[in-house]
Amino acid sequence: MAASQSFEVVIAGGGLGGLCAALSLRRHGLRVTVVEAAPQLGEIGAGIQTAPNASRILIGLGLHTELRKIRCEPQDQVRRRWADGSIIAQLPLGQRVVERYGAPYWHYHRADLHSMLLRACVDPEGAGPVVRLATDARVVDLDRSDPGRPAVITKDGRRFEGDVVVGADGIRSAVRDLAGFDDTLAFSGEMAYRALIPGDLIASDPATRFLADRYHSTIWYGPGKHLVHYLVRGGEYLNVVAVVPCTETVEREWSGPATAEQLAGEFAEWDDRVPTMLSKAKEDVSVWAMYRRRRDPVWVDGRVALLGDACHAMLPYQAQGASQAMEDAAVLAEELGQVARAGIDGALARYVHRRAKHAGMVQDASLRNMSLYHLPDGPAQRERDEKLRRFDGESDVSYDWLWKGTPLNDPDNESIHYQFAR
Repeated sequence: MAASQSFEVVIAGGGLGGLCAALSLRRHGLRVTVVEAAPQLGEIGAGIQTAPNASRILIGLGLHTELRKIRCEPQDQVRRRWADGSIIAQLPLGQRVVERYGAPYWHYHRADLHSMLLRACVDPEGAGPVVRLATDARVVDLDRSDPGRPAVITKDGRRFEGDVVVGADGIRSAVRDLAGFDDTLAFSGEMAYRALIPGDLIASDPATRFLADRYHSTIWYGPGKHLVHYLVRGGEYLNVVAVVPCTETVEREWSGPATAEQLAGEFAEWDDRVPTMLSKAKEDVSVWAMYRRRRDPVWVDGRVALLGDACHAMLPYQAQGASQAMEDAAVLAEELGQVARAGIDGALARYVHRRAKHAGMVQDASLRNMSLYHLPDGPAQRERDEKLRRFDGESDVSYDWLWKGTPLNDPDNESIHYQFAR
């Protein structure tokens, strides 16, 4: 199944999607170079969720043992009303998810997950680098004078060429712009506060102690805004994402610092425990404008392919942004890993065929959930809450469909999947 070692892929972007793609491609026998704009590879301090569709892929890369060292496993998904904190519904996760979907639902500190992937790229078990990494390498040009050997050019004049160039460089992808793909960027009108609140401050306060009594993933629904929180690093932090209407300044600047007072103030009219919890945040509060990409099935132009947010950036209302990028990585590697150089174009076409519709459906469901999450109290809200109690999905995408993910043909991945499930 492995391709020739002379087959080379250049990935622009060293985030979670880029590193997962690098490991997946390398596992299929391809040579890989990751080109990252930042001076050093790393991630900001925030939480991340991997549903079974993504956990299955990470475990299939042989990372199960390392993942278990850094994960928190939520036992429940809890849904609460904004005004009094009453529970709309509670769904067991934990072992139930493993038994039903063959892989777990886990939470991480984003930096821990990224560092683990980076270690696997650089020096797995002391074997030496398996992926070439170039940092402080901002892509400013794309050379396609040789259609079969595209190259990215960095700001400092370095040139990285391969048989394929993959743009995994985020929602504002330089590769996407340089290759001339359509502009699909759209503003949601909302922004997200992000914070890591020390877990001991949550656990020691009688008003908020219930948030740390066990690992769970919680969503509070309210008119015009919502709140998500869950524990990471074994309870060291409560990761918080709070979505509210966006200000003109944040829309223009994309992101910026914020304060605990600002964050808590956004929820002053909610159940008293919410602003109490949010006021415990420290100096690391930030706010981010929520942009997305409109659904577009054009992910490939010649030997240039897009992956993750570069082609299907979505709003966080399905908690699937990183998970969908990991699905991209697995499918792209599977297709490229089964062909020789002469078959690259067909492999890229199959990658898009297998992934664009699937990811587009998740994009659309995430967009619809923006309205669903933020309904004012009334008949529509009560109808939504009744649907939430049934836990058969939120918009028209079921968890059975979403969490099973894109089918893979890789027998090694599938054997790990079913072995883990047992």
